[in-house]
Amino acid sequence: MGTEHCCQSCGMPMGALNDMYGTHADGTKSEDYCELCYTAGSFNSDITMEEMIETCVPHVVAANPGMTLDQARKMMCALLPNLKRWQ
Repeated sequence: MGTEHCCQSCGMPMGALNDMYGTHADGTKSEDYCELCYTAGSFNSDITMEEMIETCVPHVVAANPGMTLDQARKMMCALLPNLKRWQ
């Protein structure tokens, strides 16, 4: 997932695209979480880290041609425990 800024919940690269960032309760952009994970100051789903990994795996495979489900799962299992939401 490189060095670009990523969501601290799902690991999705967010880069500088302001539209990708979630929002706090006051409507300001969150620098930590994407809009798919975090809106209006709260997480969009009550999900475990393991469930998040399984949710993300197909998206990672789709974004990385040639990557297998097992490779994506291993990558997510290494990444997610280091993100803010899961610590």
